[in-house]
Amino acid sequence: MTETVERKDVFEIPKPLDRLSESELARKARIGRVSTEVLRYLTDVFTSRGFTWLLPVIFSKSTDPLWPDPGASIEKRIETEIYGETVRTTQSMIIHKLVASSTAYPKFFTLSPNVRIEKSERKATGWHAYEFTQLDFEMRDAGFKDVRRLVEAVVAGLVRHVRKQKRSELTHLGRYGSLKVPETPFRIHDSADLLEKYGGDWETKLSQEIREPVWVTNIPREFYDFEDAATGKWDNYDLFLPKYGEVLSGARREWEYDKIAAKMVRDGVKRENYALLLRLAREGKLKPSAGAGIGVERLFTWITGAKHIGEVQAFPKVPGVVYEL
Repeated sequence: MTETVERKDVFEIPKPLDRLSESELARKARIGRVSTEVLRYLTDVFTSRGFTWLLPVIFSKSTDPLWPDPGASIEKRIETEIYGETVRTTQSMIIHKLVASSTAYPKFFTLSPNVRIEKSERKATGWHAYEFTQLDFEMRDAGFKDVRRLVEAVVAGLVRHVRKQKRSELTHLGRYGSLKVPETPFRIHDSADLLEKYGGDWETKLSQEIREPVWVTNIPREFYDFEDAATGKWDNYDLFLPKYGEVLSGARREWEYDKIAAKMVRDGVKRENYALLLRLAREGKLKPSAGAGIGVERLFTWITGAKHIGEVQAFPKVPGVVYEL
């Protein structure tokens, strides 16, 4: 996910549960009830559309390198040894998604925990956590049009549903009046145009300017996102929310061996960490697909109007802060 947006508010770092006042605990409980309804809606809509619901992966020899995404800000990568093999905590299940969608599960989703040890200064953004969950989904033989149609229907339907089902909670949270059902289709911006208009801080400026969710396409990043060799354009996309920032990141995927291998060399990616992916591509078993990951806590934060992402986590995981639980 692109990770550079910083909101301009001044935040109080979220407190652990045992230090919350009665009124703060009541607010936390209301956020929890709204979040539960969000998850109920999302899992229902994906399963009703024929997606298989898979369980997540915690440790793996191979995980998303998060490089050379210019928005990535990882201070430390967590590794350990199991049965004599080096494994890493999941930073993103994209590699797993490529394999799963190419083999037994052509259309699936999972609620995937991610561990990304962000730099300490990111605690001030209100939008970053070093442990979070993504609703990851992937569809074989799909492209941006398919993902766009799905996501826009899901986001608009979710807001409509939550406003109806959790009006009391949203009202107490001060969010009911300002949370509007977004109009579809969402606008699309090219990152190159935004860079020219706003400069390197385009993500922050875009998020402060928009009033509805918007798509941003053509973002240079990791080897598995599809890159047109003739034009140099990337067939990928992020979804930005007004005032909050990027909540979804996705792409059409590379599946051809020569392109994947060449991009790994270009970007300095260790091929040995992706031996299985390369073997499947070499054997013609890696299939074209497209998908995305939705930041679940970020979505909760936007829906509830929370000031800091740690507010929507029962046990906050704020960059630079180590809580007892």
